[in-house]
Amino acid sequence: MVTDAIRLLVFPALMAFAASSDLLTMTISNRLSLALTAAFLVLAGTTAMPLPVLGMHFAAAAIVLVVSFGFFTQGWIGGGDAKLAAATALWFGFDHLLDYLIYASLFGGVLTLLIIQFRKLPLPHVMARQAWIQRLHESNGGIPYGIALAAAALVIYPKTGWMPGGI
Repeated sequence: MVTDAIRLLVFPALMAFAASSDLLTMTISNRLSLALTAAFLVLAGTTAMPLPVLGMHFAAAAIVLVVSFGFFTQGWIGGGDAKLAAATALWFGFDHLLDYLIYASLFGGVLTLLIIQFRKLPLPHVMARQAWIQRLHESNGGIPYGIALAAAALVIYPKTGWMPGGI
């Protein structure tokens, strides 16, 4: 029962929260990445994941964290994005990591282009009253890349062994 709740509810809900949080506040809380990690550990324990497999999942997360931290130091992504990508990689391991990263890149590119186009348009007065829309519309503002990371995760997740019918 706990296993099914985590598999079916926790991961998708946390990803949806990450996307909405990044859109509305341009931040992804450390608590979210910690919650993803804790839920993974509970799920790995309740499913008796073999230790070598668990180690490979952590290796995938560590590699993503190191690379994404490098991106963060260059100002290409936010720190919350780096931690979210690593926590998601923990769930996917190497089996689905490449697919996840490809989808995240594609979705991130489309998201960036859409926001650039949005920023070229005048902001209607009704929308200008919303702080999160103003922040999104600022020409020098960031891109809420957590949306792309979460969307990619939700596309890949049903194909994983965590879901019924997944590999």
